Amino acid sequence: MRSIALALTALVFVAQAQTPAPLPAPDDPIKTLVGRLDLEKYKATIKGLTQFGDRRQGTERNRKAIDWIEAQLKSYGCTNTQRIKYTFTPRAPGAGRGTVDPATGEPAAAAPTASAQPADVTAGRGQAPGTAAGRGPQGGRGRGSAGQGGSRIRGVRARTGVNNDSAAQPDPRLRELNAEQTPAGPGPREEVYCTRIGATHPEEMYIVGGHMDGIGWGEAANDDASGTALVMELARVMSGADVRTDRSIRFVLWNNEESGTNGSRAYVEQRKDLQGKEDPTGSGKFPEPRWLGLIQHDMMMFDHGMPREDGTVSREQRPEADVNIEFQVNSKFAAQSQALAWILQAANEKYATDYPAAVGSHMTNTDSGPFMDLVAAISLRENERGAQIGAGWDPQWHQPTDLYATYSDKDFRLGLNAAQTTLAAVAQLTGATLKK
Repeated sequence: MRSIALALTALVFVAQAQTPAPLPAPDDPIKTLVGRLDLEKYKATIKGLTQFGDRRQGTERNRKAIDWIEAQLKSYGCTNTQRIKYTFTPRAPGAGRGTVDPATGEPAAAAPTASAQPADVTAGRGQAPGTAAGRGPQGGRGRGSAGQGGSRIRGVRARTGVNNDSAAQPDPRLRELNAEQTPAGPGPREEVYCTRIGATHPEEMYIVGGHMDGIGWGEAANDDASGTALVMELARVMSGADVRTDRSIRFVLWNNEESGTNGSRAYVEQRKDLQGKEDPTGSGKFPEPRWLGLIQHDMMMFDHGMPREDGTVSREQRPEADVNIEFQVNSKFAAQSQALAWILQAANEKYATDYPAAVGSHMTNTDSGPFMDLVAAISLRENERGAQIGAGWDPQWHQPTDLYATYSDKDFRLGLNAAQTTLAAVAQLTGATLKK
């Protein structure tokens, strides 16, 4: 019996020896690419943008910021930068929602209030000038009232508005930096982009965008340096020498968003009829590849929850913070946009490290709007634009408190997770691989 047992043991050993070892899991290029995103690099790019103050459109600081962005893109290896040039014409009084300055087309200054005081940034991430009570014309409870984009506002609603009062900015350096205001009347404007050319389908592309202009006498660190830096970080990673994509990716930094998405509208007007046309014929070059989708990024970092009854907002990022992915249910490409949104949500589920993503149907008031009836178009944000940001969930919005120093690493990390989400989805959609 002992010899039989030994023989059986030997047979088992031989069988095990002859069984091939399991093959190592194939390398996941998307995971590798996402891993190349870095919190400190993201923060450094935001910080770099804030050296130009609020980057208000039509000013010298705005033009210097565009030059700086272009130089950064080239340093990443995205060297084929180009500019869209257009004439900005201010909106007529009464055009669009809200009150606008007829000279500049930007949101008009609200009447000063007795409660308006410079914010104490250190005492309350989330306390904007004049919002101590969270009431006033736009304060109180939403009670299911209508919000922008077809949304509904519920719960506590804090005051929102644009700060155009230089005295509300306590930092004399920023008051001086932001002193030049948008000149009245029509004038020339520019915005910059670069393109990762697809290896097998250069005639098709996804557009990844964020707006680089701001307003409010601060640094526009969240609105929208956070989205601009995200797009620039994606350009850096996807321009790596070992990266290959089947389809093209265009990285665009819009101008004139705050004055009514004029920059993205100019792009659509100038480029939509050029899609997919080879120029010169037979060259294999497509100056404007056919649009497959537009992914916009606007205000990426601040999800501290609903305002309290007294109008204040939590100083800390809420544990259940998420990346909001929105499409517009009433657009002509609603079905395609919704499908694109769910692709990004699935990418977040697989590759984002800290925060989940939620999909909503009320995209509004950002640079994806001019595209939404022409192609699948979505917007990524810190909160829902209509129901939450529009209800005062981000008290830094258009305020002098929108400063780099206002935000913590938890806030910056929410923006990084949005970058992980978009990078993973775009890498998948464009067939990204890594050269051996």
